[in-house]
Amino acid sequence: MAGAGNTFQVKCLWRIRVGGHRGPESILLPAFDALGMPYIPSSTLRGIARAQAIRERMEKDNLSWKLAEEAISRQYFGYLDSKKSEERSGKVMFLDAYPLPQPSGDGGGLAVDMANNIWSWDVAGRNLLYSPNPNPFYSLKEATFLIGVRPTPAADPAILTKVKGWLTRGLQAGIGSQVNTGYGSLVQAESSTSPQEFLSLDFALAGQLIHGRQRFTQWTWNERRHEWQMRGNSDAEVRPVAFKSMLRYWFRAFALGVLPSREVQRLEGELFGAINPRQARGKVMVRIADGRIVQREARPNRQGQDDPCGEQSGRLILAYSSEAPTDQRRDLETLLKTLTWMMFHLGGVGQGARRPCYSRQNRERAPWWRGSTLIPDTQDSFWKLPCDVREFRDLFRRRLQAFYNALGRFANRPIDPSQLQTVGAVKGDRWTEAVDQHCRIIVCSGAQDFDKPYALAILHSDEFKVRNRRGQIDYDGNLCGEVRGKNVKPSPVWIADLEEYQVVTVFGATQDPRKRFVAALRQGTGRDSYAQVFPF
Repeated sequence: MAGAGNTFQVKCLWRIRVGGHRGPESILLPAFDALGMPYIPSSTLRGIARAQAIRERMEKDNLSWKLAEEAISRQYFGYLDSKKSEERSGKVMFLDAYPLPQPSGDGGGLAVDMANNIWSWDVAGRNLLYSPNPNPFYSLKEATFLIGVRPTPAADPAILTKVKGWLTRGLQAGIGSQVNTGYGSLVQAESSTSPQEFLSLDFALAGQLIHGRQRFTQWTWNERRHEWQMRGNSDAEVRPVAFKSMLRYWFRAFALGVLPSREVQRLEGELFGAINPRQARGKVMVRIADGRIVQREARPNRQGQDDPCGEQSGRLILAYSSEAPTDQRRDLETLLKTLTWMMFHLGGVGQGARRPCYSRQNRERAPWWRGSTLIPDTQDSFWKLPCDVREFRDLFRRRLQAFYNALGRFANRPIDPSQLQTVGAVKGDRWTEAVDQHCRIIVCSGAQDFDKPYALAILHSDEFKVRNRRGQIDYDGNLCGEVRGKNVKPSPVWIADLEEYQVVTVFGATQDPRKRFVAALRQGTGRDSYAQVFPF
């Protein structure tokens, strides 16, 4: 139908969801044709090519959207208000695109997906609310589409080539929903790169992995807790949204320490996208290429006690979106590169991100591994770490100062890290996850205990345990977090194990029990094995 040489294949790097409606149980479904086949409508492809052409004309000739749109439409896509009949119709026909069957049988079909907005701002934009809210939906996973375009009698080969180029670049930038979060990027052949990329980093993740949906399992009776439980069976998946969420989390935490909360909310939306208080697409795109499960997680039964820890790998890609102005891109690159560096050295990603990967194989019951260790796999000198605690402190401070400098230029206001904000009231049972006056970031090293690195061993020591509601000795929820009952709250302590030393972030560190924990870290180390990274 398209004609010889007028078709090409594009592959989705991860997932894609175009159009659609709500199905049973309000589950979001992608677009289906009249026969129930998922597809990309031709109108969507035309819109992608047209929008890409307009953006390129705006940048090339310094035109407004309205003027560029009229010029492009008259010449290529049709302009109904034109008095010339030859300008009223488009020069190229776009055909519906369908996913191709995969020879291996893997990928390309509908797959259950999940969105989970864990953090949100309150209506006033002053406080952060922690409230996980998982919502299932369907998307197409790793699909390959056949794209077809054909010229009309009024088009010459040069016009068709130009339109195909716009379409190809537009598809690579992403189509459908959540394009800044790894969805909808369609590339030709083996290509997975984009001219808009400014960071490409191979990584490995060990321990508790990144997960998508949970499969239903049977209800079982927990004798120890005297309650019925349905744990669910999580599907491990290397998800770009997990990395974007973590970058967003650390951006918010560091920015709250030096800027008013409403300003942070605005900048966060401009950078990563937002719906409230003002809809914004975001200026940075986060993608994962070559994501795979290297080692599945240990089986949660006796047979899995000797299994190795889970491991995922992939390549993290950061790129500018079409919303990123050219004159801001250098500052955006510095901001995001330093933020990514700090993210890798402050904690993990996914389940167990606040603790480093450690073994529980000497315990009586699963899980046999906990925590998450994120490892950059690169020889780039930017990622090389010193062996000395104090040298790491100095390196981290340089990275953080570069972040603050870029943040100040992005916010168009000077930032002085010696003049820190106080975000909310801090008490024994209350804190805000902000790198402010009450936060401490420490680098330290010491003896391991029960296969736990020094900082984690101190956190889990009997000194910081309390009696729970049942009178049993348990971890202090105001130090290690709580996951039971209605008072679910994340731990105010993050620990990253960098082999030679650990980096410990403590929110609300000016009040006990967190203040005592910081003091205990200092008391158990020598002069050359402890340094305060933050405040400066």
